[in-house]
Amino acid sequence: MQPQRVIKDERSLGDLFTELMGETSALIRHEVALAQVEMTDKAAKVGRNVGFLVVGGAVGYAAFLLLLVTVVALVSYLIPVWASALIIAIVIGIGSYVLVSSALARLRSTELAPRETVRSVKEDAKWLKDQVT
Repeated sequence: MQPQRVIKDERSLGDLFTELMGETSALIRHEVALAQVEMTDKAAKVGRNVGFLVVGGAVGYAAFLLLLVTVVALVSYLIPVWASALIIAIVIGIGSYVLVSSALARLRSTELAPRETVRSVKEDAKWLKDQVT
């Protein structure tokens, strides 16, 4: 049976702490980069849905204008032209409702917290604690 050799690390305590600080600093930089990427992705989704909300509002406004034109045509002419304008206004109003309600539903379901970053930071904190103890 051969005697086991103990390999001694010749680094000083100061060197070990310097290395730990360097690794911790790199870890923090990576976490910040991850948070930035995650928040950029979420902001893009929110921006897209806000755009749909704006378009839905504009279409709703057009429906309101057509409804006003319908009332004007009804009062002015008292002929069936108003019926076609009313049908168009109803169809546009339904389209507006669908756009606005779907955009609002997507906005409500968008989670803004950077979940992946939070999970990763917790793992890093555990790793750092294990390194120190």
